[in-house]
Amino acid sequence: MKQLVRLFLAIVIVSALLLWGISSLNASQGYSGDNTLTVYNWGDYIDPELISQFEEETGISVIYETFDSNEAMMTKIQQGGTSYDVAVPSEYTIDKMREEGLLIPLDHNQIPNLKNIDSRFMDLPFDPGNQYSVPYFWGTVGIVYNPSMIDNRKLTSWNDLWNPAFENEILLIDGAREVMGMGLNSLGYSLNDTNVDHLRAAKEKLDELTPNVKAIVGDEIKMLMANEEAAIGLVWSGDASDIMYENENLDYVVPSEGSNLWFDSMVIPKTAKNVEGAHKFINFMLDPEVSAQNTEWVSYSTPNKAALPLMPEDMTSDERFYPSEELTKKLEVYENLGQSNLAFYNELFLEFKMHRK
Repeated sequence: MKQLVRLFLAIVIVSALLLWGISSLNASQGYSGDNTLTVYNWGDYIDPELISQFEEETGISVIYETFDSNEAMMTKIQQGGTSYDVAVPSEYTIDKMREEGLLIPLDHNQIPNLKNIDSRFMDLPFDPGNQYSVPYFWGTVGIVYNPSMIDNRKLTSWNDLWNPAFENEILLIDGAREVMGMGLNSLGYSLNDTNVDHLRAAKEKLDELTPNVKAIVGDEIKMLMANEEAAIGLVWSGDASDIMYENENLDYVVPSEGSNLWFDSMVIPKTAKNVEGAHKFINFMLDPEVSAQNTEWVSYSTPNKAALPLMPEDMTSDERFYPSEELTKKLEVYENLGQSNLAFYNELFLEFKMHRK
């Protein structure tokens, strides 16, 4: 009888330890509860002080994880292994996630600071009525360049990059939509073109750029451009701002043929365990003072019009990063092209990269 009691107690103790272990493991993997919030964002995309401030104000502990591509982020949410409460995808990815039922509708009543967002950046085609997303940052894709390294030439057009004088002087970001978009725009086509002939023509024109391309890189493009390892770079506007802060000799331009107007927005994935906390976090990030501090730290453009008066004027008046409404109307937002079309973009981009070798 005593052996049975001991065995029973041993089973109870082991079970308790297993439950504790599973609970700890879930917490480490981002499983959220009422007092925990798991945020999934791009790298270097929030002022760490603001996470601490949110925790102090709400009593909610934040688990913060990062991703380096929309595709990686979406795959992890599709798999459902981690309970992310807030994620920050780009516009075309929001459209895909919405189609696949991966997002929870937002309760606008819990986000009163939504009123601070500029109406230009609301109710866009990838999320009509902002049912699922709230703008976080926005910007453009363009050319950062060092005039002193290219005989003080002024770049204004994508087609300027094909100048033979720029041999081995160009760095490209490693993105299919961005690089293929540059090729399409240089030919007068849309960034969202799905015409096979147009896409092949863009790829063939990119092949002609090969002698001028020094490398296709990731985040290191900021360090390389700031250190003058190359004269010209295809970059996102926020990266250009960082580069120019490190090296005042550089300039940034959105080419005359057109370019991408992109948005990263906050969403609540289907994996969320703390939906109320997610709404609190989104509303916190839309507070004017919080948004201003975050924007100065990140260097991308804020859609929060109430934050602009709280920021340095030399930052908000710089039309390279806060272009006029007239110019933004000429830019294109990436559309969800569908799996087959996106696969073709990626295939052509890979062929271009292989052509360089």
